[in-house]
Amino acid sequence: MTRSSPSPRVVKFHAPEMIIGEGALAEAALAASRLGMSRPLLVSDARVAATAWFDELTDRITRVGLQAERFTGVSPNPRAGEITAAFETYTRAGCDGIMALGGGSVIDAAKGVAIVASNGGHILEYEGIDRASRPLPPVVAIPTTAGSGSDVSQFCIVNDLARSTKVTIIGRGLVPDVSVVDPRVLATVPSDVTAQCGMDVLTHCIEAYVSIARSRMTDNLALQSISTTWRNLERLVDEPSDPEASVAMAYASLEAGMAFTNAILGAAHAMSHPVGGQCDAPHGAINSVLLPHVIRYNAEVCADGFVDLAGAVGIATDGSAMVVAERLADQVAKFAARIGMPGTLTPLGVQKSDIASLSVHALADSCMATNPRQPDHDTVAGLYLDAL
Repeated sequence: MTRSSPSPRVVKFHAPEMIIGEGALAEAALAASRLGMSRPLLVSDARVAATAWFDELTDRITRVGLQAERFTGVSPNPRAGEITAAFETYTRAGCDGIMALGGGSVIDAAKGVAIVASNGGHILEYEGIDRASRPLPPVVAIPTTAGSGSDVSQFCIVNDLARSTKVTIIGRGLVPDVSVVDPRVLATVPSDVTAQCGMDVLTHCIEAYVSIARSRMTDNLALQSISTTWRNLERLVDEPSDPEASVAMAYASLEAGMAFTNAILGAAHAMSHPVGGQCDAPHGAINSVLLPHVIRYNAEVCADGFVDLAGAVGIATDGSAMVVAERLADQVAKFAARIGMPGTLTPLGVQKSDIASLSVHALADSCMATNPRQPDHDTVAGLYLDAL
C-alpha cells in the first residue's frame, strides 16, 4: 500500500553548499575565506578541541591567512548563557564570521551567536519562527557526529535553564552557508554518542515523512536516509572505525537533515525538547524512547506513510496499514535497544510529577505545528506517561 503524493503547492527547498567526503575538512578554511571571513570565531566544545581534527582545522585556517578566535565552552544541550559568552568573544575579537566544529550542540550555539551578532538582544528573544529579521554573518558548519542535521537545517535549539526547557528557533537564515562533512571524524565519536545521534537521524526521517509540510523532495530524502541508517547505524556503533559505515551514516545524516529542515518535524521532537531542557539528557536517547509511542499515536491519521517507511527498512508490510504501523513502532523500539538506548524515560531523569509541565512546553514547541495529528494537553501527558 502506498499513500498519495503531497498536495500540489508551491514548495521551497533550502540547502547550503555541501562539501562531503574523506578529507573534506581541509576545505573548511577555504570555504570560510571565500565567504569573506578574515577573523572567524571557531566554536567547538572541550571534547572536540582535544582531538586531532581541531588541530588540523586550526592549522588549515592559519595556512589560508585567517586569524581565528576560539570559543570551546559549549555544553551538550547548549545553554543560552554559553551563547552570550561566545557572542562576547565574537565582539571583543572583532570577528566577521563563524566556523563550528562539533555536533549539533556546537552548531546550534554557533547559529545562536550569528543571530545575536546581526540582530542584537538575547538569544531567547528569538524563540519561534522567523524572529531574526536581519541577515546573519557567514557560517561554516563542520559536523563531527552523524545525527543532528544542524549543519543543513534552519533550526537552532537552545536550553533555557530558567524555564527548564529547550526553546526552538526556526528561520531560513539559520541554514549555514557551507556544510563540510568529513566521515573520518566519526571514528573518534564514543559509541554511545554515535547511537544517540543515529536515533536522531531515524526520528528525523520518520517525522519528516509524515509531516504535514512534506514534499516529494523531502519524502525521497527521508526514505533514502532511513534505509541507509537501518543498515549501517548498528554496524558503526559496533565498529566506529568502519569506513563504509562512516560514509554511509554521514550521507544519511545529511539527507535526513535536508528532509526535516524543509518538511519540519513532529510530536517526538516537540516532546523531546522539554525533556532535554529539564533533565539535560541526550536528545537522541529521548527521541528513541518517544518515537514508537508517537508512531502509534499518529498512525490513526497517516498509517499509509508508516507502511512506506516500514518497506524502506525491510519490515514486512502485509496486513492492514495500522498493523504495519504497529509493527514499525515495535521494530524501532527493538532497534534502539540493540544499540544501547534506554527503553523508558525514567533512566533519563523524568518523573511522573514532571509530566504536566513537560506537556505544556511540548504543546508550545514549534515542531508540534507540523505533526500530522494535533494532540491536546491530556493526550501529550498520556504519551509521556506511557513512555515512563
